[in-house]
Amino acid sequence: MSAWIMLLLAVAFEIAGTALLKLSDGFARWEWGALAVGAYILSLWFFAPALKTIPVGIAYAVWVGLGILAAAVIGGVFFNQQLDLVQYLCIALILIGAVGLRLTTDA
Repeated sequence: MSAWIMLLLAVAFEIAGTALLKLSDGFARWEWGALAVGAYILSLWFFAPALKTIPVGIAYAVWVGLGILAAAVIGGVFFNQQLDLVQYLCIALILIGAVGLRLTTDA
């Protein structure tokens, strides 16, 4: 499987883990917390082999950048957490950086 596909799967499970962690209410709802831990484990399971090919700084920046964007969207759509314009612009800059790193990496 391509390293970039592995990285995208890692991102997807990290995003799921973050949403599940929110649903756990600080682990007060342990079932959601346990699912969050499982999602984070799967995220690392896919992230580690991606690092064999993709430079660690690039992989981590893409992983975190996409996670930030998705967390902001999920927060707004599912948890009614609104950001202001400056916060959205900052997230856009992170996304631009992540895409730029992907486009300039040969791995």
